[in-house]
Amino acid sequence: LIARNNKLYFKDKLQFFLSLLTPIILIVLFLTFLGNVYRESLTNVASLFGETLDDGTINAFVSGWLFSSILATSCITVAFCSNVLINDKISKANQDFKIAPVKKSTLQVSYLVSNFLSTLIVCGTVLLISIVYFLFVGWFFSFADIVLLFINIVFTSLIGSLAASIVWQFVSSQGAQSAVCTLIGSMYGFLCGAYMPISQFSPAIQHFVSLLPGTYSTVLFRHYYTHQVLDNLTESLSPEAIEGIRSSFDASIEFFGTNVSISTMFIISIVTIIVLLGVYLLVVNFKKFKKHNKQNKLNHA
Repeated sequence: LIARNNKLYFKDKLQFFLSLLTPIILIVLFLTFLGNVYRESLTNVASLFGETLDDGTINAFVSGWLFSSILATSCITVAFCSNVLINDKISKANQDFKIAPVKKSTLQVSYLVSNFLSTLIVCGTVLLISIVYFLFVGWFFSFADIVLLFINIVFTSLIGSLAASIVWQFVSSQGAQSAVCTLIGSMYGFLCGAYMPISQFSPAIQHFVSLLPGTYSTVLFRHYYTHQVLDNLTESLSPEAIEGIRSSFDASIEFFGTNVSISTMFIISIVTIIVLLGVYLLVVNFKKFKKHNKQNKLNHA
């Protein structure tokens, strides 16, 4: 069932394209004007502290910021747009499974796991592309950075898959699916700071965003893609300048004035996964219980 669901997703070229729409838009925006905006912003932040940066460092930092934005959005948007459950509801394939010797719990797990694997494959490919890119333009990573980036992809993809699986339990039409995917793609790209740094938001929005677990996944991507670049500048930049760049470009974040450590961000992701898993099990079991009661009433009547 998992293999079947994954094949259906990658075979559907339109669905695959729509799931990558937000990252594609982000790349187009970056190539047209965002790249220059980030370069100028980084130069301006450094100049505030009386420092200058060379072009190689600026390009490495901005490229890392771009890849972190793509991964931060892809882990969620791909998860929401790669779910085969809605397509099965529309095509009535789920009705066929009801008369097949397959438990409903097995079917639900197959949708969740295939969604997670599809998201992981796409985002893992993006990570691989970024590694190849930095091998050619300049290497700023340790082996631990790559491992922790992949772990963060796993955690964030699982968060996206669980959230999507919960939402899709209540959706059964193509129009509703398109509306949800469009809403998630546009809103999440904004809220996670993919289009502009969270530090540029108003204080009220920054406080709201700091309550969202996905924000910390984004900051983790930012941190591991950029911290080696900034660490290499410790001899030429003051600690205040480096910290100013980190906070301005979301490589670090505060929760109502308190700096959030890297380990705490990972803990937030793990707790979020546990909570979403509990909600998912409650939703699935509640729907099963509701259908069972409805069937008993019909039989009694």
